[in-house]
Amino acid sequence: MIAHLVLMAFKYKESVLVELARHGAMPREDTPPEMVREFINDLYVYEIRQLRKRFRAGLIPKDDYARHVVELRRRYPILSLPVRFWTED
Repeated sequence: MIAHLVLMAFKYKESVLVELARHGAMPREDTPPEMVREFINDLYVYEIRQLRKRFRAGLIPKDDYARHVVELRRRYPILSLPVRFWTED
């Protein structure tokens, strides 16, 4: 039996590509959206951990920490969009 390789083509929405590029992600048409989302989520988790480390080290005052968290979340609006909406039908 011969295995057939099936390649999926994904047409990312332009607005999604712009958001992804802000984080250094430039998916090809054969890159699954789930894989790209995982990459972006990993970046967000890394940044939130770095922010927490800075807070614990006393580099961010307690009164400013929540503001920093909100600012970080605002830089990742793509994570609030379900991946099924990242591509065109």
